[in-house]
Amino acid sequence: MISSPAGPAVVFDLDGTLVDSEPHYYEAGRRLLAAHGVPGFSWEDHSRFIGIGTRETLETLRREHGLTSSVDRLLAEKNRLYLELARSGTDVFPEMRKLVERLHAAGLPLAVASGSSRAAIDAVLGATSLDALLPLRVSAEEVPHGKPEPDIFLETARRLGVSPADCVVLEDAPPGAEAAHRAGMRCVAVPYVPAHATDPAVAGAELLFPGGQREFDAQKVYDWIIGQPVGQ
Repeated sequence: MISSPAGPAVVFDLDGTLVDSEPHYYEAGRRLLAAHGVPGFSWEDHSRFIGIGTRETLETLRREHGLTSSVDRLLAEKNRLYLELARSGTDVFPEMRKLVERLHAAGLPLAVASGSSRAAIDAVLGATSLDALLPLRVSAEEVPHGKPEPDIFLETARRLGVSPADCVVLEDAPPGAEAAHRAGMRCVAVPYVPAHATDPAVAGAELLFPGGQREFDAQKVYDWIIGQPVGQ
């Protein structure tokens, strides 16, 4: 299988890029830490970890707060809490929905590559109209290292059957943008946290929307993606 002649393969990050799931992740993390004797976990505390895989996040929190539970146990607890919240519904960003629908209609290969667990990815997409349009999903659980390492994007390209150079990644956070570039892929950056717009990894994206989702334009991105070279 090779890239569609209509344009490159397109790989979407999930959380904060396709869907506004960060509030659910924050609440799951807050409840988890409170249950382990760490109250007062704030949105600002959570913002440090946006774009970083759940396991890596919990490894840091465990170390910082001296938690005695294993990372695997904390991961299972947080995933359970998150899935309870996610199944109640997660909003898809409207312009992202338009973009996925247009790219799918044009026949471009599409995939999701996320630091979330596979169960979380499936639960979130399963509650949206994008579920059938994005059947190829890769979780950080399935590769040796999460973002900012390029593993997840290289594995996604392998499963799509395309060269990394023939992929465009949509990301909302510095670790994801860095991982995309380290994989040799072009990046469209839509920062979820406004301050991330000036981070070198985000600012270096081939297409940047500094204002995040409020500036994101599905038509502009579609035209840009379609115009990208493939097979070179």
